[in-house]
Amino acid sequence: MIDKITGLFAFAVLLGFLGILVGFVPSLDLMIVIAVVVLMAGYEFYQALFKSRNGG
Repeated sequence: MIDKITGLFAFAVLLGFLGILVGFVPSLDLMIVIAVVVLMAGYEFYQALFKSRNGG
């Protein structure tokens, strides 16, 4: 359970940092790269913490 809480906190910190970055540097290219990074990190977060551990 603590691993899910820690992972969720780390993901929230990543989103906060990237949100501040987008707020101060409003560039379309940067927003696209950040969107890709958030999608990849979110998918990895889901796979690592919420998928079943028996290969599913």
